[in-house]
Amino acid sequence: MRILILGAGRVGESVAETLVSEANDITLIDTDPALLRKLEERLELRGVAGNGTLPSVLRGAGADDCDLFIAATGQDATNLVACKVAHDVFGVPSTIARLRSSEYRDGELLGKGGFAVDRMICPEESVTRYIQLLIDYPSALQVVRFSQGQAHMAVVRVAADSALAGHSIAEFRQQHPDLPMRIVAVYRNDAEQPCEADTRVQDGDEIFVLTGLESLRPALRAIGNPDRRVRRVMMAGGGRVGLRLARELVGKCDVKLFEADRKRCDYLAGELPREMLVLQGDGADEELLRAEGVGETDLFIALTSDDEDNILASMLAKRMGARRVIALVNRRAYAEMLQGSTIDIAISPAQAVIGELLLHVRRGAVAAVHSLRRGMAEALEGIARGDAKTSHLVGRRVEQIKLPAGARVGAIVRGEGEAAHTLVPRHDTVIETDDHVIIFLPDKSMVREVEKLFQVRATFF
Repeated sequence: MRILILGAGRVGESVAETLVSEANDITLIDTDPALLRKLEERLELRGVAGNGTLPSVLRGAGADDCDLFIAATGQDATNLVACKVAHDVFGVPSTIARLRSSEYRDGELLGKGGFAVDRMICPEESVTRYIQLLIDYPSALQVVRFSQGQAHMAVVRVAADSALAGHSIAEFRQQHPDLPMRIVAVYRNDAEQPCEADTRVQDGDEIFVLTGLESLRPALRAIGNPDRRVRRVMMAGGGRVGLRLARELVGKCDVKLFEADRKRCDYLAGELPREMLVLQGDGADEELLRAEGVGETDLFIALTSDDEDNILASMLAKRMGARRVIALVNRRAYAEMLQGSTIDIAISPAQAVIGELLLHVRRGAVAAVHSLRRGMAEALEGIARGDAKTSHLVGRRVEQIKLPAGARVGAIVRGEGEAAHTLVPRHDTVIETDDHVIIFLPDKSMVREVEKLFQVRATFF
């Protein structure tokens, strides 16, 4: 696929890095030639220096032969204009714009008669949703949703006193025969382990669990990791993500929000209800953290725009007794290094939004994509179309599906609307037309092979 990306900032760079690794033809546009040269040296892509809203620059970048245009700069207006030019002047069939402001989200404004944006992404919103799910399920390292929330995947680190530690997957199933869940992956010391009935799970292993919404909390309780409700939250940083998250937590948690800038503090105090305490101060100020009771905090979240500040504040809060800490880390390398250390969870905004973008480059009837393990693995939800003659899936038992080694069918969502329900498939479960099939891929290089399963043979038409 030929893809143009406008903006070589952290979001654009992360998007380019992910798409390049899947053998797409990537051209990256930015006004900074030096930055482009660095990325050209590191990644297999072409850089074009210039203003990406100008037709001449887009033409030079190959917009007249482009399948997908992604405008990922930090400026909403630039992204909107660039999508409009790409669509109207060059006929680019699909456009995606990064938009921070909610004021642009009018359907007519973004439609073909407006700025011609087919899909909008907002990393700040994606991060907010990511953290909300971690607050809802505090024993998980990551939680992702499928089929409008009908099915969920949770990543859990097995504790020493967990019901799984020291036991095989088969033994765990025997203890909980009526619990509809499937363990689709086990990682030990960052290395994938066999995931069979006789696989013995150890303390510290990361396991990936797929189940229906109504079974997720019972599944996490059965695993035995502590699942204490998050009541007290401290947040350092009242920027876009901090404000979004604070609004979502109103009435759900007791929140203290630290912001270093006085004017921003005044603004936040005006935007948030009185019961939410906004304090001027540095989230890495030891005296301030002690005075505000960080040691009794269920969750400390560092959300400033500075990676180093977030890392320092999170490590300090953990050392001072915060039960769990999350750091927003823009640099992907930092996030990979820190995850699971003193910092419980390190979140990269670009990584949080990448699944939404991958959905648009997947072939076949793909309904959802989630990037896992810092982009190395993936969970894909596809729709089984056609019939037994035209489909690779319909009418076949799960054991008959030709999957790459290590890939696993973890759940099936069957039915629509109120009739939708999640099945945890057995080896003899038969796939039906319009089933939503959720597959875990331990290596994203398997994607092309799995995509073909959701492509209907030409005779379907």
